[in-house]
Amino acid sequence: MNELKLSIENVNPAVLWGPNNDHFEIIKKQYPKLKIVARGSEVKVLGDDNELNIFQEKFSHLINHVEKFENLNITDLERILGSKVNNATTSEPAAADKFASGEVIVFGPNGVMVKARTTNQRRMVDSINKSDILFAIGPAGTGKTYTAVALAVRALKNKEIKRIILTRPAVEAGENLGFLPGDLKEKIDPYLRPLYDALDDMIPAEKLKVYLENRTIEIAPLAFMRGRTLDNCFVILDEAQNATDMQLKMFLTRMGPSAKFIVTGDVTQIDLPKKQQSGLHTALRILTDIKGIEIVYLSGEDVVRHKLVRKILEAYGDIQ
Repeated sequence: MNELKLSIENVNPAVLWGPNNDHFEIIKKQYPKLKIVARGSEVKVLGDDNELNIFQEKFSHLINHVEKFENLNITDLERILGSKVNNATTSEPAAADKFASGEVIVFGPNGVMVKARTTNQRRMVDSINKSDILFAIGPAGTGKTYTAVALAVRALKNKEIKRIILTRPAVEAGENLGFLPGDLKEKIDPYLRPLYDALDDMIPAEKLKVYLENRTIEIAPLAFMRGRTLDNCFVILDEAQNATDMQLKMFLTRMGPSAKFIVTGDVTQIDLPKKQQSGLHTALRILTDIKGIEIVYLSGEDVVRHKLVRKILEAYGDIQ
């Protein structure tokens, strides 16, 4: 009898083993000739070489699934293991179709599905698949930032890129940054909070903490992008209407050969001083016809916040 040791340190064991260890019991029943023992971040398996090789291959598929989707249900488990329901499930094809169509962008913690919920959000998904720079323009509440972050997280989980960089211009919306307490990071963080909020919905807290500490995910003010080459990464510039012409030009020219850029903005909420022109206006005018750059305009039909948000935007004249 031989022994096989497998690590599960990169996945949440609660997701892998399921509620009340239900998944673990299914796995043991699927391999009755093996003795399977789970301790902490390690799985020890005893049996003959042939059975161990089969188990190792199937188990690696399970681990990859949990790493990618942060979720594992009974249907997924039995499909991967090749058990009796492999050809009898009715929900799996539908789920696969949704994922392929772009409706489900990424799976968040506990199986939460982050979807492209409107026509123009789905256009964002399609556009970034075809092009390397995407401008997503629309009023508040249309999900442009949330969808952009979901696309970046998907690319990271799929190992299409190595890093995510999220940035915003540090421009006060009627308030004075200098009077906020704390050091520079503490002053800047409130402006970047919406980006943190989106990430919280898509990445487990402990894994997000690690990503932020090892700079796999970086969140920084736009000024910090100057002089850098951003390659093999997914970069999002949020609130781009508050970037000047020179800032937006600086940002777009940071792009390395293997990068994806998304620029989001709302041209009805410019917080720059009155004499300063928004760089977003200029960019939308001069970059429209460049191949590889897509522009998606979101509207009131894409508002996914409370139903009153659309009515409020209509009252203020932001949407017609």
